[in-house]
Amino acid sequence: MNAGRWRSFGRSCGQNYGWINLVGLMLVYGSLCGNITYAYGVFLPAMSEHFHWSRSALSGPYTLFFIIGGLLGPAAGTAISRFGARRNIIFCNLLAVAGLFGMSKVTTVWHLYIWFGLIIGVVIAFGEFIPVTSVINNWYVRKRSVAMGLLFAAGGMGGFVMPPVIGALIGAHGWQQAWAWLAGFHLVLAVAAGGLIIRNHPGDVGLEVDGRRPSAPVDDALQLPELLLSSTEIDYTVRQALRSPALWMIVALFSIILFATNILGTHQVAYLQDLGFSPIGSAAALGTMLGCSIIGRLLCGVLGMRYDGRRLAAAFLTGMGLGMLCLMWARSILFIYAYSILTGIGFGGMIVLMPQLLSHYFGRANYARILGWTIPVVTLVSAAGPVLAGALYDATGKYDIPLAITVAAIAAGIAICARMPARSDNHLKPKHLPAMP
Repeated sequence: MNAGRWRSFGRSCGQNYGWINLVGLMLVYGSLCGNITYAYGVFLPAMSEHFHWSRSALSGPYTLFFIIGGLLGPAAGTAISRFGARRNIIFCNLLAVAGLFGMSKVTTVWHLYIWFGLIIGVVIAFGEFIPVTSVINNWYVRKRSVAMGLLFAAGGMGGFVMPPVIGALIGAHGWQQAWAWLAGFHLVLAVAAGGLIIRNHPGDVGLEVDGRRPSAPVDDALQLPELLLSSTEIDYTVRQALRSPALWMIVALFSIILFATNILGTHQVAYLQDLGFSPIGSAAALGTMLGCSIIGRLLCGVLGMRYDGRRLAAAFLTGMGLGMLCLMWARSILFIYAYSILTGIGFGGMIVLMPQLLSHYFGRANYARILGWTIPVVTLVSAAGPVLAGALYDATGKYDIPLAITVAAIAAGIAICARMPARSDNHLKPKHLPAMP
């Protein structure tokens, strides 16, 4: 369908096309999380048994995938600003299909580093978090938090649904065929369906921000402050944003969240088993935390329409901190599930808040490039979490110190929320920019 027909179709859909566009983004993001991010660990035992490879050898490609996905952030932000998010999404998810299919043909360890570590790492950098959140920022201002909540809920659903599906495929057809099936799923959901629907800007289909028709009258007087906010949004350059203390506060919050969750994702099951809980119960606690994160993502989307993001961040971080204390003092299964619920909801809410805070403070025009320059810092800090926890466990034989460090980091995050300036503060924005109303 050419551009003229898309504009006609968009006008016929009216405000609804913004939500149709969101469905396309949810298909892409949910597929990437379910078919890639949360899938690799499901294949690890079967591939280890088949090839007699060590778990550490199989963990290397995933580490490379994680690092490449983060360190290429500045290049990804520049590419998205230059070529548009949609092109990056379609091309990179086609590349993901090739990488997933290649995983079905591996015979040596270095194949894993090429197909998953390198190729899928590039996909994550250029085709996942940065472009999909960029499109949402282009489309929404008033309802941005709801859209972000639904987007990240789709990622949580992908992580919740696909691991058991993959496990069933491996059991029925073997791990090689399961990788090939994933490649097919990804081609249909992320490339064909998602790529067809997604449009970079509402103007591509003849609409304005929040799905409004051009020059549409404001029927509800209550919408006036929100529309005023839309029209006065400040767009920072990358250099201006990098000089702003608020940006580095947001980066610190994002780093703390991923530092904590990477430690938990890597060591939580082992810690609970050390306390005497069964392997099944320990794994179920991790699944419960991921499931509860969906609640947190949706809850943040709704609350973000009404409450200041800094206060919401403090509340979600407090929930995470209380959950971590329950984990440290766990002496019964009730403490474990209290931890899973509190930490899961807190983590889910914070994941939604991070891109929302970034666009709230620094605007939409250079969002992808600004986010791209922050991702490497977040990646390096968060990647250090599991390594630090493992080293401290090896030195002491316990997880007490890593968990205490995690609680302290979360407490520091709450303090950062209290110190974070309002968007209209004079020391936040460059002096030559217009004052906010």
